[in-house]
Amino acid sequence: MHKLLTSLLIAASFPAAAQHMSRALRTAEYRALQQKLCRGWNTWSANSVLAHVYLPDGFALTLGLKSAGMGHNFQNTFFQANATARRLEKIRLGPHADDGSYTELTMEWNTGGADSKNAALVQSATENGEEYILINVEKRARLRAEHLIVETGYYWNRPGTVRRDGGVLKAQPGRPGGRAFEVRTTAPEVNDPFLTSNAPYLSVALEGRLAVYTGPEKSLEQVAAIVETHRAAHMKRLADYGEAREVFTAMQTILAWNLTYDPENDRAISPVSRGWSANWGGYVLFDWDTYFASFMYGLYNRDLAFANAVEVTKGITRRGFIPNSSSAYGIQSDDRSQPPVGSLMVLEIYKRHKETWFLAEVYDELLRWNRWWPGARDTKGLLAWGSDNVPQLVDGTFHSFQAALFESGLDNSPMYDGVPFNPTTDRLEMADVGLNGLYVADCRALAEIAGVLGKTADQRELLARGDKYAAALGTLWDETAGIYLNKRTDTGESSPRLSPTNFYPLIAKVATAEQAARMMREHYFNPLEFHGEWVMPSIARNVQGYQDQNYWRGRIWGPMNFLVYLGMRNYDLGAARADLAERSHKLLMKSWLSDRAIYENYNSITGAGNDVTSSDAYYHWGALLGVIGLMEQGH
Repeated sequence: MHKLLTSLLIAASFPAAAQHMSRALRTAEYRALQQKLCRGWNTWSANSVLAHVYLPDGFALTLGLKSAGMGHNFQNTFFQANATARRLEKIRLGPHADDGSYTELTMEWNTGGADSKNAALVQSATENGEEYILINVEKRARLRAEHLIVETGYYWNRPGTVRRDGGVLKAQPGRPGGRAFEVRTTAPEVNDPFLTSNAPYLSVALEGRLAVYTGPEKSLEQVAAIVETHRAAHMKRLADYGEAREVFTAMQTILAWNLTYDPENDRAISPVSRGWSANWGGYVLFDWDTYFASFMYGLYNRDLAFANAVEVTKGITRRGFIPNSSSAYGIQSDDRSQPPVGSLMVLEIYKRHKETWFLAEVYDELLRWNRWWPGARDTKGLLAWGSDNVPQLVDGTFHSFQAALFESGLDNSPMYDGVPFNPTTDRLEMADVGLNGLYVADCRALAEIAGVLGKTADQRELLARGDKYAAALGTLWDETAGIYLNKRTDTGESSPRLSPTNFYPLIAKVATAEQAARMMREHYFNPLEFHGEWVMPSIARNVQGYQDQNYWRGRIWGPMNFLVYLGMRNYDLGAARADLAERSHKLLMKSWLSDRAIYENYNSITGAGNDVTSSDAYYHWGALLGVIGLMEQGH
């Protein structure tokens, strides 16, 4: 934003057409859906949970803090709490309606020295196009005043002007049909002059109870009543889930807080967490992470399920695969993909929300991706993870052992310790049970989608390819071990190192009923491998590397439990299903009930999620641990 003067002029146009070279939208229904989503007040900016933005205008109320004295400099970006993050604020995110009609969080911060702790409850509500923010200061530093700063302006170079008129901020949009806003507070202005804000702002003492709002003048009591009405409506919606209320609340809350706006492509998306997007310079969509988010949305919000499934699919590269990551400025991981779960998740969403246009919107990309795997990753009739010799800007890692592990999604799994990367074939020298199981499932799910769309020739092609790889996957069954084993493609040796991915043939229905029962009896329920108080570890407990409890070296991950559960559903494995659902639920609730956190991964020895720096505290796929129970209960 420009420098603060009597008024602020931001003359800029809306974003240009989509920046991703392959992002081609096909249906009018989807264009209309995104236009509907990108409307109204919400916490749209990934850079702060205390920024409230009105779309499509881009007008923002950005809340900040400034100490009156030494200790806490002006701050206007805030993120959710993470015990391992070194930030002044500790924010606990509370209820958040999908459409932004209600949000709630609590925040603690220390301005330094004795008696310097502050705490506040911040709630917001939107009604008739106006925004109402209610702040209750629950603890105040005794010796140093804290000022609440209300910045205004237009994000993302959206056109508009803002000026201050006494104690009111007045915003005028620069686009035809835009909304004009007036911003007020219920607290007296303190006129703090010591700010680096580049836009008109209000400054008030942060103490007691106060409100920030748009629209005609209202009393504190009137604002509080509006906020309470929307709080009650949202809490009623959560209560409708009865005994499943707490699990549903965890899933819905984390997804709602991670819903953000991408101005580069004019779309609503749900990255894995705000911190990841901010650190990547705008946004980042990871492949299988986002497909899982779309599946979770599909349980209760059709539009956001469609939006996330479509947008991750539209990130397809010119070479024909959904990349490991797709981020701001059109940057993609052009050397590698990630686990092929797209068609599986899209089909599940379609079965719940029967919209054929949704399938038509993503079908061509999913088919190109399915066809890409055999040509790029087949070794001796089975698929192996790999990385092509194509430089990319994401992390500078390509055409290497580590890049191939990034494609697997299991960045440092002991399964791959010592497995060579072949720079000639661009692949690891190991036929991977998990990849082949997911690929067969992808072929069969996409064939079903092709059938719905009347593409019979494609359907025959997909079924034939699925059968081919299913037969090849069957050769990885080890009768002595009683499970499918990864196989080295250079030496022909089977690998005894087990992980939950060795169960993925169940997803593709490749195993016989007896084989599935053996896998449960001899491996899932085996306390030396996967069973225990906390399940399932990302590598068997008796494999070297398990004790590291570092990322994929022994920790528990929601998507692994979820994929194993999907496989269990294809067989008569009621006891194992119920056990996995119960233990996954227990793990999720451990951190959710204590500190309202949902972690990227969990310690499989202690059940803790906050014991390492490599476990984001608000990473949405952690909620898959709870989804297992919801599905088991029939939700």
